[in-house]
Amino acid sequence: MIEDQSRFDKVIHAIDQANQADPNREEWAGQAHPKESLYAQRMTQWLNKVYPEASEELRIAAHAQHICRWEIPRSDYPMGKVGYHQWRTALQQFHANKTAQILEGEGYQADLISRVQQLLKKKNLRKDPECQQLEDIICLVFLDFYFEPFAAKHKDEKVIDIIRKTWRKMSENGQREALKIEYPEKARSLIEQALAVN
Repeated sequence: MIEDQSRFDKVIHAIDQANQADPNREEWAGQAHPKESLYAQRMTQWLNKVYPEASEELRIAAHAQHICRWEIPRSDYPMGKVGYHQWRTALQQFHANKTAQILEGEGYQADLISRVQQLLKKKNLRKDPECQQLEDIICLVFLDFYFEPFAAKHKDEKVIDIIRKTWRKMSENGQREALKIEYPEKARSLIEQALAVN
């Protein structure tokens, strides 16, 4: 339930405004969009579809999941798993701080701000139902919009491994929704191969 719709709308607008500055563009429906702005829209669309009763905190966290992500590029960190995890940890803190600034500016209370930050930092993923719901949406957005181009750039073995890892992150509800997505034939085949040996 959203306590103050006008205030909530201002927060979403502020997140969108911040993401409009993304220098990276993605083609969608014949138009070029700021990449992270488009990502935020997709997160909210999937959240509304799968978890329409989501709390205000979860709605904000989903929309702010990649806020201003381009400001901390992967290239700033060492290659390999250690560097990757350092980058991801830095991103989570950055997104949490950036979102908190917007929420503070709109007069949100400290407890709600803290909760949004907790979700963005993925605290207690397996024990926190809302955190798991957010993870479901992240995975569904990946599978729906980013999986096919990712698969085209990598060998089938790596893609199958990524599918398995993605599947393990999702709840049973998220997995059911993932199977409803209309994948191209090649992508569907890779998913079937990944799940056949799970």
